[in-house]
Amino acid sequence: MAVVPRTALVTGGNRGLGLAVASRLHAEGHRVVVAAREEETARKTAEMLGGSATGVALDITDAASVAHAVKATGPVDILVNNAGVQLDWGKAPSAIELELVERTLQVNLLGSWRVAQAYVPLMVRAGWGRVVNVSSGTGTFTIGIAPQCPAYSVSKASLNALTVMLAKETEGSGVLVNAVNPGLVRTRMRPEAEQSPEAAAEAVVRAANLPDGGPSGVLFRRDTVVGW
Repeated sequence: MAVVPRTALVTGGNRGLGLAVASRLHAEGHRVVVAAREEETARKTAEMLGGSATGVALDITDAASVAHAVKATGPVDILVNNAGVQLDWGKAPSAIELELVERTLQVNLLGSWRVAQAYVPLMVRAGWGRVVNVSSGTGTFTIGIAPQCPAYSVSKASLNALTVMLAKETEGSGVLVNAVNPGLVRTRMRPEAEQSPEAAAEAVVRAANLPDGGPSGVLFRRDTVVGW
């Protein structure tokens, strides 16, 4: 079935998994908005994609930056909350600096939450939307919370909870909100991983292209719904 062209915004879309997702959505004919903290970086990435792709400066930890981005882009149909950090590998839960936990939550949870608050009501108003939160197996109880990266794990578990709550709120509105665990991806965060960003992007893009009546409030691992 052919994909209906939509406007898709990808946070952290200038490199790694975000760039792979933006590239794939662009190749499918969507109007991609590449969001990055620096305007020039976003613009250059969009130019590299070509066609209808555009860039927007977006610091997801800054409310003013988010408001400016929404004003620049207008409503979008697809939101991929991809921007994230992992700052605490090897830290013990009993000893990690709470400032590091706060910084992680500011990006991985509150940043995605802030962007969702800006765009999801516009999707509901339009009667159609797809939100994809890029999560992690370390944020799930079925796969296993990871004590070796406690702040990251808590942030992704919280992002999963946000996914469920937004899905409940938007039920019946035409907006689907889901999370994707892409597995270990070879990026700047995990350069030793075997899976390429392009391979990992397939599951994210599949969730962004869900048909009407598709699942909402679930966690995908590749093309399979898995437990929280």
